Amino acid sequence: MPRIVFHVDMDAFYVSVERRENPDLNGKPVIVGADPKSGTGRGVVMACSYEAREMGIRSGMPIGMAWRKVPTAVYLRPNYELYGAVSESVMNVLRSYADILEHVSIDEAFLDVTSKVRGFDDALEYAARVKAAVREREGLACTIGVAPNKSIAKIASDLAKPNGLQVVRPEEVVTFLDPLPVTKISGVGTKTAELLERVGVRTIGELAGFPGAELKKILGKNSVWLWGIARGLEELPVEERPDPKSISVERTFDRDVSEWTVVRETLRDVAHNVFLRARAQGATFRTIGIKIRFEGFQTHLRERTLASHVLDEEVLVNVTQELAQEFADRKRRVRLLGVRVTHLQRPKTKQPQ
Repeated sequence: MPRIVFHVDMDAFYVSVERRENPDLNGKPVIVGADPKSGTGRGVVMACSYEAREMGIRSGMPIGMAWRKVPTAVYLRPNYELYGAVSESVMNVLRSYADILEHVSIDEAFLDVTSKVRGFDDALEYAARVKAAVREREGLACTIGVAPNKSIAKIASDLAKPNGLQVVRPEEVVTFLDPLPVTKISGVGTKTAELLERVGVRTIGELAGFPGAELKKILGKNSVWLWGIARGLEELPVEERPDPKSISVERTFDRDVSEWTVVRETLRDVAHNVFLRARAQGATFRTIGIKIRFEGFQTHLRERTLASHVLDEEVLVNVTQELAQEFADRKRRVRLLGVRVTHLQRPKTKQPQ
């Protein structure tokens, strides 16, 4: 019997939560991020509504650029504490419908529901019940992709947004995947797509038909998983992640950033996100690290181990800022920032059966 996997993705999560709190925002372009300060603000767009996306706004875009594009949008500072609380509630709902829940991020999860349903026809109705349960609990819409494996379920949910539901049955996998561009596969970015296009591979179907040995010459070890996904053969299990060895958050800028004040503010926001995740897990940490990637993909890692375990946002923010200061005088644009805490201690918990 084939597995039945759901990929659940909350629609424009930050914005949807803000609209739930303030219905006057419905239908308006909404941008969550730093203060735009009439186009002179530092920082980036954290999230935006579908209306704002239609106007050219994207997550990671400098907030000043966003304001210059759409000065009439509603600009909001992120309320991470509220988003975290809502996310926890949503995940509890999803867990009650799953054999196994894999919490991927604040707004998405995989569910293995194989034993909960009687085949893919039943899965359609079951997914609709999950959507209704999330809406009843938190008043929010989500999109669900249903498929025999995780990669296809994620592609299905991406195509069904917003507030959608798409089922891909085992016999429909090839027909579903073949015409799609290779960039629909999670993890295939512009660079990989360009390499594939040079050898005439633009669609997932063309990728599936490309000789595996030749693909390995082009993409190296990444070719194995990519080829498997293109052929619908990916079999990664949905698995609970109750005890990761680290907690990390990364943020990629829409455009490389040279203003160090933007870097510092963004790093502070990333550290805040890490703190909220650690607190939600009841985890203390002893080692704090940063990742900073410059244009040209030159990447540096720095970390510091503390004298004892802490769960302290001020300590986390201060250490990350101190670690980053080494790079402040470099005349290079920053592409990505990350914060990571390790050497965790946390209470032991098990997922309900």
